[in-house]
Amino acid sequence: MTSNTLSTTEPTPLMPTGEIVSRLLHTLGDPDPAREAEDITVVGADPLVPSVHRLADAMSAAIGVFGRQTAAVGEMRGHRHQRVEVQAGAAIDQLMATYHTTLSGRPLGALLDDPALLGNNDFYRAQGGRWIFIITTYPHLRDAVCSVLGCGLDKVGIARAAADWDAFALEEAICARGGVACVVRGRDEWLAHPAGRYVARRPVVEIERVGDGPVRPLEPIGEADEALTGVRVLDLTHVIAGPVGARLLAQFGADVLHLSRPDRPDPIPMIAMTGGGKRNAYCDLRDGHDRAAFHEVLQDADVFVHAYRGLARHGAPTGELIRRRPGLIALEYHAWGADGPWGERGGFDQLACSATGFAVEEWTDRPSLPPTYLLNDYLAAYLGAAAVATVLRRRATEGGSWRIRVTLAGVCHWVQELGLLAREDVIDLPRPGRAPLAALSTTGTDFGPLTEPATPFAYSGRTVPQPGRRSPLGSAALQWR
Repeated sequence: MTSNTLSTTEPTPLMPTGEIVSRLLHTLGDPDPAREAEDITVVGADPLVPSVHRLADAMSAAIGVFGRQTAAVGEMRGHRHQRVEVQAGAAIDQLMATYHTTLSGRPLGALLDDPALLGNNDFYRAQGGRWIFIITTYPHLRDAVCSVLGCGLDKVGIARAAADWDAFALEEAICARGGVACVVRGRDEWLAHPAGRYVARRPVVEIERVGDGPVRPLEPIGEADEALTGVRVLDLTHVIAGPVGARLLAQFGADVLHLSRPDRPDPIPMIAMTGGGKRNAYCDLRDGHDRAAFHEVLQDADVFVHAYRGLARHGAPTGELIRRRPGLIALEYHAWGADGPWGERGGFDQLACSATGFAVEEWTDRPSLPPTYLLNDYLAAYLGAAAVATVLRRRATEGGSWRIRVTLAGVCHWVQELGLLAREDVIDLPRPGRAPLAALSTTGTDFGPLTEPATPFAYSGRTVPQPGRRSPLGSAALQWR
């Protein structure tokens, strides 16, 4: 398939925003999605940035549904009914949070140990005009790329070496070495691929009752308490989607205990950005002592959030955790689906865009990521957190053990299905820059003052809480408060 064939993009029918919200609520299993949708108002609409995809509409719907589902938990516990209003510009800012966030006045990227690792992430041209996205964000990913290409770590060297490879052979070679890369595919090409067919058959959020479990009522709380007060969340996630999803739960009162391996921590800027309201403990499931401590805290957990492959090798597959803790709600984040043909393959936001045809649909003179750069991570975070709130309500009335799955590739599919805008209607819009479209907020942290996009929605009669304190890794014990 030639690059010219890949770059064809035609506008498609657009799903009304209200229907996006209603369908999303239905996917989550809300008992009355039509009524709930009436309580969610989005101010503004696409196009706001030069993208053929409905970035603002998709993100606004996810934010609104999260806000409404969280409010519904509070109402089960004694809070007054709340309507939710989302600003579409603020939704775009959420997609660009890594660019709008500063720590002690400095951009997050400038604070990384090696900014070049992130800067080398890009599309590279291989043989025959095919493109491949290569990621070197972490040292072990960089080493995998360098060992395959036999080049130094700079964009010129990677480009020269990649040009001599067949794109698909390079994709397989890097992944076989423990790295991550993905050939840019057109949408039809992806849907003909076994991994693409697997993702396409599934909803953007999969919610399944996977076992019995006791009814766990949501106890009454005071008006000053947040909706998720008393909900205990074990957070075994890294990078953006999982950590932000768990941070949203913490923001609304959940007791979130974040676990990380001491030898592969996320960078401090990421912990500062995604750690609001969490406590941070070290836990290495390869170690027998840590594994025993993990299973002990699991006994009092309501929710387990994870974003890692291979937990079964360390005694922590979802089925085993639910057997040990009936009634557990497990939220899993995957790139390509847990059980699919690429279930053991790692992935990031940009790779999902590359695989699914999204980058082709954004094509200008080459495949492109959305103008917000990130998409799937933040959408997945809000969708997963909304699903947890919904399942907490269901567990409170019908019991059960539950599994929620969100995939980055599935998020791309969902956004594509909302319809494509005409390129001529968006091409002249200004690209989003460092200036946000909505408000920023600044809070003190253990790392210095953090400025970030403000919470992107408001309640009709209640103040939305701000994210809580950010704490260093390993600063908390592996136990509940």
